[in-house]
Amino acid sequence: MSKSASRARLFEIIRRRSFGRGDVTLASGRKSDFYFNLKPTMLDPEGATLLAELTYEALKDDQLDFIGGLEMGAVPLAGALAQISWIKGHPIAAFFVRKKPKEHGAKLAIEGLPKGETLEGKRVVIVEDVTTTGGSAMKAVESVRETGAEVVLVLTMVDREEGATDTFGAAGLPFRSLYKASEFLKA
Repeated sequence: MSKSASRARLFEIIRRRSFGRGDVTLASGRKSDFYFNLKPTMLDPEGATLLAELTYEALKDDQLDFIGGLEMGAVPLAGALAQISWIKGHPIAAFFVRKKPKEHGAKLAIEGLPKGETLEGKRVVIVEDVTTTGGSAMKAVESVRETGAEVVLVLTMVDREEGATDTFGAAGLPFRSLYKASEFLKA
């Protein structure tokens, strides 16, 4: 399937499985009359594959070492991307940042790295399913930067177009999205 056909098919899957209208309160605390819940798309076999393929295509030339982000939205995306990057012969490892470090075991804030491995000096992209203001992704950015990693990009599947571009711009971070909310609102 061509990239444009894949993008069109994924758009339809997101529209059908993950986009809705109705009064909601977003993670940012804002009220909205539409929402995206990408979990049904990220956990659908076709949706997961298309998300991973399109994400890989968007990132393959960025010379990344790792992809990850804040739990829960980044976990399925990072895992699927890691798998497809291996299949394509250009592995990008995955991790995720806990919202709160575990209180038992190794008490890690960043999960997915084997004992003794760190993100220090690594080129990292922070990924997110849906971005409104960018606050959630910035929590992941801060945690990853504390390890000494270089955050080279924030990538979201859907940008709600409600301030994230400004948030990341102020932090000196490039920001890209696969889709914009306006595409779904016009459809």
